[in-house]
Amino acid sequence: MDKAAIASRARRSRGYAWEDTLVKRLNASPGWLGFRLGSPSVALPDILALNNGSRSLMVIEAKSGTGTTLQVPADQARRCARWADALGAYEDRRAVFAFKFLSKKRTGTATYTGRRLREFYKEWDCSDEPVSCVCTYDGLTYSLIDGRRAEKRLPDFGMPFISRWACGGPGGGGAA
Repeated sequence: MDKAAIASRARRSRGYAWEDTLVKRLNASPGWLGFRLGSPSVALPDILALNNGSRSLMVIEAKSGTGTTLQVPADQARRCARWADALGAYEDRRAVFAFKFLSKKRTGTATYTGRRLREFYKEWDCSDEPVSCVCTYDGLTYSLIDGRRAEKRLPDFGMPFISRWACGGPGGGGAA
């Protein structure tokens, strides 16, 4: 197997592990049920989380990596907004981007340096025009429009669980 195929498999494995972790955390939270919805080729968000007692739902797009930025493409933001809108029986519908920056930072081809693991949970306003959103290791967000950086501050979102690696947001855990 060539290096590109190995790297691609590692990225997918990281993504699946992050989604699985989020689903387990949601299922351990009182009242919440989390479901991983499948592969990206089926036009579904990564995770659907429901709380029937509070008539709340979260449509979650999860990103994990070793770089200094993580991106949610515009089509994935659009997909989250469409699913949140489609499930109108739930009064409180949120689209959430879950970013996980791993404790190793890629510095070159197959070279890494240590850093703190960090998680950020950002809420996407479903009424906004979908654009590609980028989150930095420091938790700042911006959009990419035609390859150019534009201001786009996404608010922190408090997840229904505590994570010791979460940064910012009420209920989302303390700073790492």
